[in-house]
Amino acid sequence: MGKLFQKFVQLDSGASRKYGGTGIGLAVTKQFVELHGGTISVESKFGSGSTFNILMPVKAKKQELT
Repeated sequence: MGKLFQKFVQLDSGASRKYGGTGIGLAVTKQFVELHGGTISVESKFGSGSTFNILMPVKAKKQELT
């Protein structure tokens, strides 16, 4: 779960790998959500699937561009 939001990470590093990498979609989503002052979390139950929760502020904080 700790690697879930990282770009192009193999979740299963074994020689008989059953699962692919996470790609870039969740990493980009996390970055987009956080840039807007929100948070993303995941709850997962083996065999039942995963639920992703995104919380976004009603009013964004002003950020200075550097």
